[in-house]
Amino acid sequence: MTMIKIVKNKNRGEAVDTSAYSFDATENVRNLHKSLKVYNETPLIELKNFKGVRPIFIKDESQRFGLKAFKALGGVWAIYKVISRELGLNNPTLEEIFTRRDELSRMTFITTTDGNHGKGVSWAAGLFGCKSYVFMPKGTVEVRAQAIRDAGSATVKITDLSYDDCVKYTAELAAKNHWHLIQDTSWAGYEEIPAQIMLGYSTLAYEALRQMNYQRPTHIFLQAGVGAMAGAIAAVFAENFKDNPPRITIVEPVEVACFYETMRIGDGLIHSATGNCQTMMAGLNCATPCELAWKILRRYAADSAIISDDVAADAMRELAKHKIISGESGCAGFALINAALASSELRRALELDEDSIIFVINTEGDTDPDNYKKILSTKKREDIR
Repeated sequence: MTMIKIVKNKNRGEAVDTSAYSFDATENVRNLHKSLKVYNETPLIELKNFKGVRPIFIKDESQRFGLKAFKALGGVWAIYKVISRELGLNNPTLEEIFTRRDELSRMTFITTTDGNHGKGVSWAAGLFGCKSYVFMPKGTVEVRAQAIRDAGSATVKITDLSYDDCVKYTAELAAKNHWHLIQDTSWAGYEEIPAQIMLGYSTLAYEALRQMNYQRPTHIFLQAGVGAMAGAIAAVFAENFKDNPPRITIVEPVEVACFYETMRIGDGLIHSATGNCQTMMAGLNCATPCELAWKILRRYAADSAIISDDVAADAMRELAKHKIISGESGCAGFALINAALASSELRRALELDEDSIIFVINTEGDTDPDNYKKILSTKKREDIR
């Protein structure tokens, strides 16, 4: 059954310091990314007059680093920072780091992932000649695990644990074996690495701003699992449009909606999702928000929306018409727009009109190729995994 619900953020409005995401403060992040041989700006695609609104700008991260997702931006920056610290170097070039290959080969990184983050960690660890271990929650399809192996250096295991329990397990392994945990969510006592991962995502936002000629979007729709990407993008746009930040909506699957639940309760604290965690939007299947992301989103997100899987499937088919390959999680921000623009009630709820300028991110391509083909070939909800 199609479902879309929206809840307002009662904590919106109080300013939070986003200076770490300023253009100058993130220069070293962009410099590292640009020094990578595989670096190219991903496309910004403009849909003009789509269902009666002004431009919809879609940042297409399906073409990032040949990995079909944006996540490596955060992973490679965080691993670079750990390596720099361990080698006693200050903002080293890649060439300087690569002169220490013996030491690099003795470093091990570990993470939990539902797919794209682990692929980024595997790729980045392999780039530097380090070992890596990636653990995945129950229900993960094997094709996502194999993509992580193929991307870089990782030994990969699909567990019988939920995402949150898998995170706890890998944190314990990291402590026991003196490995470096590269996790894209934070908790008390574990903030430095996720903070660096979030800074890594700033490159995506600054590419998009330049590609839009620094035009201010009126609305931004950001999908969230733990919310690290959403928090980082919100911080960049808040920093660059301090007097009038864009209206931001968080989008999650119906059955695993931690930001929706957090905003619904509205006491300013983090709350975990209450659904059954069964969704084809695997990249968003995370039950507890990242604390660092919530500190930003509690102030700058106007609301949170939940969408059912069929809404995402419709969006995947719509994006394909525009030559954009979008995976189940990648399309989520656009999915809400695609549905909302056909509903006067949702338009009003999201404060959309013909003058709206919308920015969304296609965060992944067809990371499950078989399911992608199945979705594009059918409109029957029961045929979609």
